[in-house]
Amino acid sequence: MLAERYGNVYSLYLGRKPAVVLNGLKAMKEALVAKSVDFSGRPQNLLVSHLNEGKGVILADYGPGWKEHRRFALMTLRNFGMGKYSMENRILGEIEHLISELENYAGSFMDPQTLFHNAASNIIYLILFGLRFDYGSETLNQYVKLFKESTKIVNGPWGMIYDTLPFVRSWPLPFRKVFKNNDLLKEMTIGMINKHKNTRIPGQPRNFVDCYLDELETRGFGSSFDEEQLVMYVLNLHSAGTDTTSNTLLTAFLYLTAYPEFQEKCQQEIDEFLEGKAQVSFEDRHNMPYTQALIHESQRIANITPLSVFHSTTRDTELMGYSIPRGTIIIPHLSSVLSEKGQWKFPHEFNLLNFLNDQGQFEKPEAFIPFSA
Repeated sequence: MLAERYGNVYSLYLGRKPAVVLNGLKAMKEALVAKSVDFSGRPQNLLVSHLNEGKGVILADYGPGWKEHRRFALMTLRNFGMGKYSMENRILGEIEHLISELENYAGSFMDPQTLFHNAASNIIYLILFGLRFDYGSETLNQYVKLFKESTKIVNGPWGMIYDTLPFVRSWPLPFRKVFKNNDLLKEMTIGMINKHKNTRIPGQPRNFVDCYLDELETRGFGSSFDEEQLVMYVLNLHSAGTDTTSNTLLTAFLYLTAYPEFQEKCQQEIDEFLEGKAQVSFEDRHNMPYTQALIHESQRIANITPLSVFHSTTRDTELMGYSIPRGTIIIPHLSSVLSEKGQWKFPHEFNLLNFLNDQGQFEKPEAFIPFSA
């Protein structure tokens, strides 16, 4: 491991671009929490940038438009369910559909990834549009298929080739498939937004898209809000929320299969607590330490964003005694924190004691940052 040789902060080149890799909780917190503004930039992956055409939010660079849209998203998602009972009800409702679908495969083999993608997509679309799709829906399956194909290409060698070799970008190579997929995704999303407008009442928002359209009319010309931005926003939120959820659930299923004793004890705790209740709620988590530890340990071991989202410095700055120039790519090595010695009782194994204290109560270590600091 390079950090063992060069320390928790070291530099390297990505092609001709200088980059600094951050390892360990101390370096991560100093950069992304204590000096968050200095490290809040987003280096632009050319393939993603060309696909988004300067739109979108999740991978957009730090600036006034990004700040406007981030503020809007946090406020709107909070009002339409994030952290509220309405969000919980949507999830519980989708879980009922998921369980019903899983029961259809009882006693037979299956690959649950597409099913998990579908469930995650439905929860996102309930928030964005106030609608859900049947799991056999052609629209839903098309979205999932196109996102999976594009993600594999963008994050693979063809994405790197596109980024580093300008002269090949017009060639009929596999990365052209991403542009074709993106056009289809935009066309489908525009159709959904236009259909949504037919039932919309201005000033009476029902969901995220209604709120955005109200905001667009209020702000008027010259704002960073426009309908093209809305299309990319919807696609960004969908793509960011499906793979992460699906892969985490797959990891949990894998380890529960490999460790049936964990599965049995978790089920026992759920059964005891659910006695006389129809469903468990988010508030019940404090009375279910073993189940909560299992969920968090699954997230830790899944390690679904090992290098997080690349950042960049917005100005000349310092980190742990090193001078870092403006515009330097910053790579937060989250894997180094999720398996850091001294932060975890069992850093390299699936063990629920990483989240349970000596009294068997749930405790979340400071180093639990599966997405970012």
